[in-house]
Amino acid sequence: MSVKSKLAGKLLNRYLLIIRNEENFAEKSTFSFTYAKLIVFILTLMMVFMLISLILVKTLLAQWFDPEHQELEANRRLIRLSSAVDSLAIEVDRKDQFIDNLTQIIRGDDTVSFASTISNQQLNTLNRDIDLDNLPPIDSQFRKEFEEGGDILLDLETYSSSDLQEFFLFSPISGIVLSPYNAKNEHYGVDVVSKKNEPVKCVADGTVILSDWTQEAGYVISVQHKGNLISVYKHNSALLKKVGNFVKAGDLIAIIGNTGELTSGPHLHFELWYNGNPVNPEEFVSF
Repeated sequence: MSVKSKLAGKLLNRYLLIIRNEENFAEKSTFSFTYAKLIVFILTLMMVFMLISLILVKTLLAQWFDPEHQELEANRRLIRLSSAVDSLAIEVDRKDQFIDNLTQIIRGDDTVSFASTISNQQLNTLNRDIDLDNLPPIDSQFRKEFEEGGDILLDLETYSSSDLQEFFLFSPISGIVLSPYNAKNEHYGVDVVSKKNEPVKCVADGTVILSDWTQEAGYVISVQHKGNLISVYKHNSALLKKVGNFVKAGDLIAIIGNTGELTSGPHLHFELWYNGNPVNPEEFVSF
């Protein structure tokens, strides 16, 4: 008999495994098997264990056994951080552009560059669609009053009595109001005379959006508060905060002075603007 026949006979011979009770030798269970089936079962079990191990190494145990896991995680974090930085850069550019536009408005510049502008072609189309010679009577009258310099001002008292009641404002400086608020004469603030080198305080929490020198108002600092409220401090001798600084109510932001062309002595010109409209500071601040 050849070796091949002997090996095949051993692998295909049937064997009986009997499990007996140790005390009375009674049969509890029996198993019939061959070496071939036993080898196939062991190989199948090993393959299953290897497959489960491979899945665990690539998922739950990857951080301990996979050398590429840390690199992949680092790359993912870099991608997320790059996206976040790009978003922050866009927001910073928008904020800087907003501050630049607001600075030009406060300085009184004629031209302001906004982020979203109308193209020349769209502007020409709008001009063609509007016939200025055939306006309705009420629009013609409004246009005539505007071109003649008529007194077209908002009724600012509506803001003082309702919308601004929630604000609690500190006094920027202690002194005497020499020149009160008068919107008709384009004096959109109050002139407060105080002691020499008196510090100017911020009226509420906010962010500095302007801290610069202007020809007419000298050293000017402006603070953006919540609820679309802006406070403006002009004719200072020195500025203590920079653009972007967060200030709290009562923080020192400037020193009273006499800078700029539109001044005749040391004083603080203080303005309050709400939703783009000037309001009378004396209705909300006690000097």
